[in-house]
Amino acid sequence: MRKIVMLNRISIDGHFASLNESSDGMDWFIPDPEVDNTVRALNNPERYTQPATLLLGRKTFELFERSWVPYLDDPDAPEMMKTVAQQLTDMDKIVFSTSLNYTDWANTKFYDGDLISVTTELKQKEEENYIMIMGSGSIVRQLADNGLIDSYVLILTPVISGHGKPLFSDGKKSELDLTYVKQFDSGNVVLKYDLPTNNE
Repeated sequence: MRKIVMLNRISIDGHFASLNESSDGMDWFIPDPEVDNTVRALNNPERYTQPATLLLGRKTFELFERSWVPYLDDPDAPEMMKTVAQQLTDMDKIVFSTSLNYTDWANTKFYDGDLISVTTELKQKEEENYIMIMGSGSIVRQLADNGLIDSYVLILTPVISGHGKPLFSDGKKSELDLTYVKQFDSGNVVLKYDLPTNNE
């Protein structure tokens, strides 16, 4: 069965995005290439260069599309940004939305049906790559409540944001095992939590 990995940056007070729409929800993030490299290797150490399936809600998808697609054809874009944009383009992108059903961005499928049943079916496919969730707070909470997320990778940013979108709220209690911790000079801390094996 395929694994589902959630990856999100969070502030110390538990927010994964800003309420400031003009900032694309990133006004308090502290970027760090060492953190990015660590997270890529941590999520799929044996074959992390292979694309994962990316599972997204509408708002996060629109943010990704707006942020990354322009880099694909921009001759002046930094090479690293073009590489990430191409990696995201190559991924299978599964978008849950009741209002959006079309995009020109390659490898994107839309679903307006039941999140839990569709995700369960995706997990049961016999494929080597894993499923990743980024952003998409509502989807994270619903899948967490149903025990469908296998690992939670959090980039803890040394900021008290004061306000924002909480990653977890009004959800079910879940016991997790801390399986990885690494601190960086930027102040970021990468944490990985897995469902206990008896929950699989």
